[in-house]
Amino acid sequence: MSDLRSSLHGLWLPLVTPFSGGELDEASLRRLVRHYAVLPVDGLVLAATTGESLTLEPDETERLVSTVREEVRRLKDLPICLGLSGSNTRALLNTLDRTAEWPIDAYLISCPYYSRPSQRGLELHFSALADRAAHPVMLYNIPYRTGVNLRNEAMLYLADHPNIVGLKDCSADRDQSLDLLHRRPAGFALLTGEDAQYHEALADGADGGILASAHIETETFAKVRKLLAAGERDAALSHWRSVADLTRLLFSEPSPAPIKYWLWRTGLIESAEVRLPMTEVSAEVAARLDLEIERRDIRCHRVT
Repeated sequence: MSDLRSSLHGLWLPLVTPFSGGELDEASLRRLVRHYAVLPVDGLVLAATTGESLTLEPDETERLVSTVREEVRRLKDLPICLGLSGSNTRALLNTLDRTAEWPIDAYLISCPYYSRPSQRGLELHFSALADRAAHPVMLYNIPYRTGVNLRNEAMLYLADHPNIVGLKDCSADRDQSLDLLHRRPAGFALLTGEDAQYHEALADGADGGILASAHIETETFAKVRKLLAAGERDAALSHWRSVADLTRLLFSEPSPAPIKYWLWRTGLIESAEVRLPMTEVSAEVAARLDLEIERRDIRCHRVT
């Protein structure tokens, strides 16, 4: 896209990667894209945490991107963001070169995991990546997964880079998030990735969310933001309360297993399969999900 900054708002969906028999399930993938393309989704994130990126082979990721782009072109002009992660800056630079011609609009790049670099190391790491990237970069700060927190001074330093356009914020620190919202430069987007704090983040001034839970009740999640933007706070809170418990249920066991189970039970994907080290949901959580599907009177909505 020529101006991705103008699209970094609203509801972005970190799409699950469907598998069947150990292989990428392209038929289910196309069905998912057709389903969400007619819903109020503002962008798709592929091969990120929810998409089980660390279990995908490079050729699978390329097929994933090309398949989704092919469907999107026929249906709706949705921007596509590719998730990248790693602790080897040089290897990530090579990945950026390898994916430069892929039909994507941006990268979502997480902090290096396990190595726990200094703030200066993070600044140099992301600056090098942004210098090389053929597409705009959105940063992804999720310290409870990576072991390192990209603090606001370093974040603001990086926000001045012309190719760094926003942040997926999973700092789990409201004070840090509020401080960044108050100090960020114009045009630097902040989208929360904390599903359970979606309403709170929007009320604080976030531009939207990248929410795995929005695979379910997509329109309600979108409506929360629309109502808040219109100043209808009571209505927004009412809509939020109708899905707040759902977010907790969908993360009651490691994601994306509960989401995949729900999508399988309602006919959008052919299998609830995940790849090791992830496992499918327990019988207990499966029963809770079945009850919630029944309570919400959600019928099979298979799209052909």
